[in-house]
Amino acid sequence: MSSPDVLAAIVEHTRTGPDRPAVKDLDRDLTYGALLDEVTRVAASLRSHGVREGDRVALLLPNSVDFVVAALACLTLGAIFVPLAVSDPPSRLGVIIGNCAPTVVVTSSDGDGAQPALATTSERPLAVTISELSREVGGLPESGPPGTAGAYIIYTSGTTGTPNGVLVGRAAFAAAVGATADALGLDRTTRTLCVSPFHFDGSFATLFPTLSCGGAVVIRPREALLFPRTFFRALASEGITYTGFSPSYLRLLLASELMETLAESHLHVVALGGEASSPADIRALWAAAPPDLEVFNRYGPTETTVAVTHMKVTPADLAAGSVPIGQPHPGVTFHLVDGEDRLVETTDQVGELYVGGTQLMTGYWGAPELTADVLRTDLIPGMTLYRTGDLVHRNASGDYVYLDRADRVINRNGVRISLVEISDTLRGQKGVSAAACLAFDDDGQLGIVAFAVADRSVTALELRRATSHHLPDTMLPNHFELVETLPLTAGSKLDERRLLAEAGLREFRPASAPRPKA
Repeated sequence: MSSPDVLAAIVEHTRTGPDRPAVKDLDRDLTYGALLDEVTRVAASLRSHGVREGDRVALLLPNSVDFVVAALACLTLGAIFVPLAVSDPPSRLGVIIGNCAPTVVVTSSDGDGAQPALATTSERPLAVTISELSREVGGLPESGPPGTAGAYIIYTSGTTGTPNGVLVGRAAFAAAVGATADALGLDRTTRTLCVSPFHFDGSFATLFPTLSCGGAVVIRPREALLFPRTFFRALASEGITYTGFSPSYLRLLLASELMETLAESHLHVVALGGEASSPADIRALWAAAPPDLEVFNRYGPTETTVAVTHMKVTPADLAAGSVPIGQPHPGVTFHLVDGEDRLVETTDQVGELYVGGTQLMTGYWGAPELTADVLRTDLIPGMTLYRTGDLVHRNASGDYVYLDRADRVINRNGVRISLVEISDTLRGQKGVSAAACLAFDDDGQLGIVAFAVADRSVTALELRRATSHHLPDTMLPNHFELVETLPLTAGSKLDERRLLAEAGLREFRPASAPRPKA
């Protein structure tokens, strides 16, 4: 993407190839020319409803063409779009709407999805359906400034139970989108299937880089994609060449009986991100996929705009047992810091990752103290760095390797233990299709519990015995729980809280643990 702004890049494709396919869902199929026409109408209507540069516009919309149109209309006005999860309870939506104070809440065409949420806020913004906005006829407003203006706010779960709004500027957004498109080799021939929910910024790694390159985006209902058959049908019927999702979603696909159909698809690029990738899962993906499939491991907290690394994985990379995250994007810097705030320079020495450069968030919306807590200016003179809370090291090749969250690499009996390592060991056992390992509160002490999806013939006792052949006693879980499935959050990540709750266990939170990422 040569343009310094995401919207400008997409608009350019409407001028050079207006009849090329742009975005489609089950209801609508828009070319680039038709997309720009609809974006223009919605932008003009939003302006007539009082939306101005810098205002927030909440998008209470499912994965759809409607979302794409509304988001681009906001960028056209220089407004900040705020994706909301249609599956969230009204109380949480009310908290978010109350925090960002949008001028307008855009809802789906089928009714008043915003009303229960608005009822929980003290000041109610205007709620309007996307179909109402689309009926407006007007000229194209001037584009918002591509530099320091805000692009969007993504609300994360936060560590205190209150959602935190991550404000990302247009320059950071453009840098992330451009770097993603370049790293993955996207172009006008790319056909992308969006899997992740649009209120989760991981979806932006498929949606906006594709459009910025003039490719075509295919959208299916999020709920339908939780059934692997929908995913594989879309690959075949739409000629999909690129998609991206979490490792947990990959395991959902691998557990299906449809992986053999992957070999007949046109899929060329898969990008994994949001969680640590498993070498075993990537090998299984390669075994079923077309011979030219490229797998990329991407990394990036929401606060650093979608992703700050994209590394093409090779079989040699998997031999060490951990999948590297590679090198930072152009304009992004990585710095490893030890427990005493000293920079780590030695290869293979573990440190907490701090990120600097062009893709940093502007800050947490309405939370200057929280912003100051994670955006540090005292480590390196003249640089602002985001504290990720992630532990990484550099391997002999100079690539960064993600180990775990700083608050998930635990110390038990004086031994540092990575829960990811235990999970990978469990997944390698005969009869186990999926596994996860979590820390829990064992009467005030740190305990480890293993959750495994396994054949009916496998028992918890047998799994313990098998695991003991691969792990030292200090790393063996206290409990082994056999479950039918590993539940996922709305962002397709492992739902750890639900797993612990269903097992009757509480999360372990040591008082001395490093501060988790907000």
